[in-house]
Amino acid sequence: MPITLPANLPAFGILGREGVMVMTPDRAAKQDIRPLRIALLNLMPKKIQTENQFARLIGATPLQIDLSLIRMSDHESRNTAADHLESFYRTFAEVAASGDRFDGLIVTGAPVEHLPFEEVTYWDELRRVFDWSCGHVHSTFGVCWGGMAMAWHFHGLPKHALDAKAFGCFRHRNLAPASPYLRGFSDDVLIPVSRWTEVRQAEIDARGALTTLLASDQVGPCLVEDDARRLYIFNHLEYDSGTLKEEYDRDVEAGKPIDVPANYFPEDDPARPPANRWRSHAHLLYGNWINEIYQTTPFELNDIGRS
Repeated sequence: MPITLPANLPAFGILGREGVMVMTPDRAAKQDIRPLRIALLNLMPKKIQTENQFARLIGATPLQIDLSLIRMSDHESRNTAADHLESFYRTFAEVAASGDRFDGLIVTGAPVEHLPFEEVTYWDELRRVFDWSCGHVHSTFGVCWGGMAMAWHFHGLPKHALDAKAFGCFRHRNLAPASPYLRGFSDDVLIPVSRWTEVRQAEIDARGALTTLLASDQVGPCLVEDDARRLYIFNHLEYDSGTLKEEYDRDVEAGKPIDVPANYFPEDDPARPPANRWRSHAHLLYGNWINEIYQTTPFELNDIGRS
């Protein structure tokens, strides 16, 4: 089944050419089925790239997905054209005022991890998003900084600055093979990592509502769940093959100190194109999340958040 996207959203053409099933809202409205409503709160500067990455993953399941794009109300993006934001996004204030409910919400990362949470300019509004999600979203998925922000808000789990950037592709152990979110996962998973902060396993263990599902001996906890249908992933299974290369090239061009991303380029040679070795697990994780939502969400949207 397809993902429903506006025909003029860049992801519509990109994903269609990749073989992902996409459908216009007009066509979807004629089908006798309730699609899953998934919202993407996009905090990344390159919004179109991020839209494509997540739409590609959630659009690959057998279910019909209706994707809604949301941005912060009081934060102006300097890297995405205003007409794109005006055409395809609603502000969180608009969504909250509408009374809309969603089966799932993805909160992306953001390039603000060097700041304490409370010093991020839109922190107060993001806290309102998290509180709103308790009554309007069936399952929430926080990614990288978005996951750390969620874990801090709901569980007081702190983030800690690293001495050096965790950057590259690292092996992760499957700690919960019976988890519905890890159905089909290997025992050992390669995952892209790009962050200057971490959360610590001992502090996760001290919070009884949190359980670690994937972790690395080198870069620590990766995927965590809580007892309220929330997932927190601190690394980047959604990354395209060349995303780490783009980040590396950007920092080299800017003259910033940056190591070659570990275990990424063949023989650690940045002149050679990297191979994607995580795509299948990315599709598994997001497909499993969508399936778990499908199995547990109320049929009536207005019943979401009422139990």
